[in-house]
Amino acid sequence: MTPVVLGAVEVVNTVQPPAGAVAVVVAVAIVCLCVAMGACTFRLVQGPSIGDRVVALDLLASFIVGAIAVFAMQAGRYEIVSVAIVMSLILFVGTAAFALYLEKGGRRR
Repeated sequence: MTPVVLGAVEVVNTVQPPAGAVAVVVAVAIVCLCVAMGACTFRLVQGPSIGDRVVALDLLASFIVGAIAVFAMQAGRYEIVSVAIVMSLILFVGTAAFALYLEKGGRRR
């Protein structure tokens, strides 16, 4: 590792990427997330109703949150997980708002 000198303080990045069984699990998780995102994208495009499309979009966004978490594990940058947590809270509020919209009758003509 190359130390980085900041002023009079030498900072060394000690976080190592996952190795062994953890690296295999991360690789399998990435493949599974990619397949699931592809299926969600298909449902998003082909969904027969607006409800199907919104559920697919919400699920796709949830998979993106999972991908952020897997990336954080792979890169050893665990501060990124806070971004995933905030994203999932916003997704929850959006899904609840859409459910309320559908319960009220949806679009009125």
